[in-house]
Amino acid sequence: MNDKLLMRTALELAEKGRGFTSPNPMVGALVVKDGNIVGRGYHKAAGLAHAEVNAINDAGEKAVGADLYVTLEPCNHQGRTPPCTQKILQAGIKRVFVAVDDPNPDVKGGGNKYLEANGVTVISGICESEAKKLNEIFIKYTKTKLPFVILKCASTLDGRIASRTGDARWVSGEESREFVHQIRHQVDGIMVGIKTVISDDPSLTTRLKHGKGLDPVRIILDTRLSIPENAKLLSLNSKSKTIIVTSTDTNADYDKKERILKDKGAGILKIPLKNGLIDLGYLMYQLGNMGITSLLIEGGSRVIASALKAGIVDKIMFFYAPKILGGDDGFPICRGPGPEFMNQSKFVKDLNIRRFGEDIMIEGYIDNSSSNPQTF
Repeated sequence: MNDKLLMRTALELAEKGRGFTSPNPMVGALVVKDGNIVGRGYHKAAGLAHAEVNAINDAGEKAVGADLYVTLEPCNHQGRTPPCTQKILQAGIKRVFVAVDDPNPDVKGGGNKYLEANGVTVISGICESEAKKLNEIFIKYTKTKLPFVILKCASTLDGRIASRTGDARWVSGEESREFVHQIRHQVDGIMVGIKTVISDDPSLTTRLKHGKGLDPVRIILDTRLSIPENAKLLSLNSKSKTIIVTSTDTNADYDKKERILKDKGAGILKIPLKNGLIDLGYLMYQLGNMGITSLLIEGGSRVIASALKAGIVDKIMFFYAPKILGGDDGFPICRGPGPEFMNQSKFVKDLNIRRFGEDIMIEGYIDNSSSNPQTF
């Protein structure tokens, strides 16, 4: 087996932790001796043993003189668990193959250098691009302390997310909706606007056909605290909380509603307005401070447009169903004024097209390099 094939096997192991490791990265590791895999491990959840430890423990005495393949640079600092570098040295590992260096500027390269200083050969950069994509959430949050933002929408072929009456059940098919629930399980937070709450009364929980998923923190943009007191979001049996994001401006009626919502268990997060709307740039800063490393935006039209305009979106997932409403009075994907010229469009790069039943999903990354995102 060659180095790339072994590292891709380690990456497949790392995937098993998806949705459970936040705020930690997904990491997989293999112990290889005489060309054979003798130990496997992955990071299962934050606070539990790291991938290297699990793989070395799985290998036992066979780890002596063996190679270690790991998808992220081994840690050399004390966190919730001891440094992995110590485990590697104690096990007698002779060579370590690393996919990508730790993105944390405070510790980057420290683990590799420590191992090399203690006689272990380190080879880095194997399947680096795949490893970076695997942990794109962790990498962005580690470097910026801002959440990685995924923008999702489901649309007809003529660009409508709902009919003129607001009916959106269901634009996309069952397979697409199942995949979206998998994404909900993988992210820390999910965000919608108050109009989506009023029209659809969603739960915004994770419902998987196979296995139990984790619910994301539910974040509702509600400038005037107009959320109905009987909304499903306020009476869920969920370990994750609901946060109402509202304006810093208050009055007597507003304060009364705030007390009612808090009594129902909701959190209230007050954010300044910008051009009459929640300042999404500043909101991302606050969510990052709260430890929310990733966010899924699910609408509606004005929220989607505002998020793109604010420059907070990293990745898009647009689902197109084989349906045509055939009118111009439905709800478009984006609502509100757009740019004057086509060359002011948001460009999407690294496109990937997938099929879910009869639906087509276009996935890609927003190129914000030429835009002027809102700042805080």
